[in-house]
Amino acid sequence: MQLTEHQKKKLRGLGHRLKPVVTVGQAGVSEALLREFEQSLEHHELMKVKVAVGDRAERDRILAALCEHAGAELVQRVGNIGLLLRLREKKSRLAAQL
Repeated sequence: MQLTEHQKKKLRGLGHRLKPVVTVGQAGVSEALLREFEQSLEHHELMKVKVAVGDRAERDRILAALCEHAGAELVQRVGNIGLLLRLREKKSRLAAQL
C-alpha cells in the first residue's frame, strides 16, 4: 500500500501520542522479537518501534527489514523511533480514517 503525503500526515498526527511497543536492542532482530512484532502489529495496526542499536544506517536497515518481513509501511522515522503501519484485512479501524 503506497501512502500519499496527506495520509502520512494524518498518520503522523495519530502516532504522535503513541509510545514504542517493540524495542530492538543490542541483540538485534531475533525470532522472538519478530513474533512479538507480528502480534503487536496485528493488534495495533499503527505502532512505534524503538531501534536502540547502531548508527543511522543500521537503524534504517533494521526498520526496512521489519517492514519487509511484516508487509508494513514505514510512515516516519525520527531518531531511533519508527512509526509503522499495516492495516488489518478485516475490521480495520484506521482504513476508514484514511
